[in-house]
Amino acid sequence: MHRQRVMARTLGLATAVALAATACGSQKTENTGSASTAPSASAAVTTPESSPSSDDKPAGDPSPSPSASASSASPSASASASSSPSASPSVKAVMANGDDSEQVRELQARLKQLKLMSVAPTGFYGSKTTTAVKSFQSRNGLTASGSVDAETWKKIQGLTKKPTADELRPPTVNEVDAPDPRCMTGRVMCISKESRTLAWMIDGKVISTMDVRFGSENTPTREGVFDVGWKAKEWTSTIYHTPMPYAMFFSGGQAVHYSADFAARGYSGASHGCVNVRDKAKLSKLFDDVKVGDKVVVYW
Repeated sequence: MHRQRVMARTLGLATAVALAATACGSQKTENTGSASTAPSASAAVTTPESSPSSDDKPAGDPSPSPSASASSASPSASASASSSPSASPSVKAVMANGDDSEQVRELQARLKQLKLMSVAPTGFYGSKTTTAVKSFQSRNGLTASGSVDAETWKKIQGLTKKPTADELRPPTVNEVDAPDPRCMTGRVMCISKESRTLAWMIDGKVISTMDVRFGSENTPTREGVFDVGWKAKEWTSTIYHTPMPYAMFFSGGQAVHYSADFAARGYSGASHGCVNVRDKAKLSKLFDDVKVGDKVVVYW
């Protein structure tokens, strides 16, 4: 009997240590978005088409489309290379769905000035850009094709100003949420499930921000106030066998860490509870700044 009790205690301790150290990693299923035990968690489940960054270039397609290659060369080249099937046959499109260029990034920034887009420019002309262009065209008596012809582009330019560098490339794709009151004092990683962003704050001042991804419905990221317990610049989950660079553990096996899967697939994937970051350079700097004992707040 004594031997059985010793074996049970040993097995239980080993299991607890393994879970605490490595209970994270990217899921291979299509479970997406930030999950929570809150009633509104189901609303946060997203697909590439419905996520705030649906105008990201689709994962697995690193090369631009034929029309994208043309549009990146020059506006005139784009005009001759891509046309909207719903526009008049005699009117060539300057930009259209599938294009990937700096001109598209400028278009998106101008549409955001007009309050027709809420996400940051990505340079990829996807469903959200098409919808915004159609809305602009309808409001201004133009053919609502969803593609930008010369007349539409001239009208958009006339109603907006030249985008600044920050407007063209803001710090996050997602718009940063208002900080939780618990983030306003001390050194805090302030993590919003609502906006899917992390703000590094010191005494109420935002130092840097980045996009984040959370666990699925089955493996939700915990909410509450925590402390950074320990850090590891290089770490691999022994449960899921996935790399977790720049890991900052704050609740058992849950950590803020870089995710190559998040960088590649965006919100079409999910973690096993960790807070994934896709901007490796930003996270590297944050990792150097954050100290063991700093506060972590995860909230809706």
